[in-house]
Amino acid sequence: MEKVVVLGTGPAGLTAAIYLARAKLEPLIVDGSEPGGQLMITSEVENFPGFPEGIGGPELMERCRRQAERFGARFRFGRATAVELRSKPLRITLEEGEGLEAEALIISTGASARWLGLPSEKALRGAGVSACATCDGFFFQDKDVLVVGGGDTAIEEGLFLTRFARRVTIVHRRDELRASKYMQERARRNEKISFRWNSVVEEIRDVAAGRVTGVVVRDVQTNERNELAGDGVFIAIGHKPNTELFAGQLDLDENGYLVARPPGSRTRIPGVFACGDVADHRYRQAITAAGSGCMAAVDAERYLGGEPWE
Repeated sequence: MEKVVVLGTGPAGLTAAIYLARAKLEPLIVDGSEPGGQLMITSEVENFPGFPEGIGGPELMERCRRQAERFGARFRFGRATAVELRSKPLRITLEEGEGLEAEALIISTGASARWLGLPSEKALRGAGVSACATCDGFFFQDKDVLVVGGGDTAIEEGLFLTRFARRVTIVHRRDELRASKYMQERARRNEKISFRWNSVVEEIRDVAAGRVTGVVVRDVQTNERNELAGDGVFIAIGHKPNTELFAGQLDLDENGYLVARPPGSRTRIPGVFACGDVADHRYRQAITAAGSGCMAAVDAERYLGGEPWE
């Protein structure tokens, strides 16, 4: 039986692994369906402390992994397909049918950006297509960018991008925004922001060139197709927390995110902890995920050491 299992290898899971391994708890870390998390599609990270020149997202995750391995963390490729958290020991089933038992479980399965599902979108991720303005906005100084979406997420992304971009066009499938009235007013007051209404993106160009040059949009009322020029496309149609495994066993909020008890990372089940984007719909940054991974590891260490569960 394992002392502690960590599900997920983004910034939260890998930070938890480092702290657990240094505490001699010999953690077993299950990679998950997206090893390395969302940073694996982030070309350059310039806001993570300690890297003044910036660092590639994949390289940052690889360094964290090596650091955890240095202290004795063990990694297993694959993903969990079922969990049983209402009995002791905790039970985790992997996709090949292998079963794990653990005294403690740290859930850091993250959240996945919702994408349009276009082949061109996938081909150009990290080459002008992004789902995180905070991560990548800096690279679009004095350029024209497009934001796809009409809710608060899209408006927040668009407003943030105006700090860098020359022009921000928000492409929305309806003729009015779904964002809060306050956010709408802010966007409409910003002279850098314009809107393309009743339009859906059908293609992102130019895959052959290896960079974004614009998008093809279709008017949902007339079916007319046009091309909009742009140097970057930000998909802002929301995030989906990876919590399907835990529904019915752990508390989820109205958006499907795991609920952790503040302060800390404890869920309602003793020995089960949550950290990173799977429990955070507000900040969604690598550094905040890493910090919550540290909290989960410390909480797990204290739980395994006999601290009462309150």
